[in-house]
Amino acid sequence: MYTVHQAKTNLSKLLRKAARGEEVIIARGKKPVAKLVALSAGTKKRIPGRLKGKVWYTPDAFDPLTKEELSEWGIK
Repeated sequence: MYTVHQAKTNLSKLLRKAARGEEVIIARGKKPVAKLVALSAGTKKRIPGRLKGKVWYTPDAFDPLTKEELSEWGIK
């Protein structure tokens, strides 16, 4: 955790830490008020087929809804 003064003095260093994926907490006094994180830190590269075998559906999953089911959804 860094104070506002430390963050202002060491901004370049803290930006490098954030770019490496580290969270940088900035506090006013002893109270944390901000978190510095890299913009790309939260995104992961998509891997096609990653959920293969984990997602399934029944053969009738895409059949049209019955009148009763439509009614339950409030659709006439």
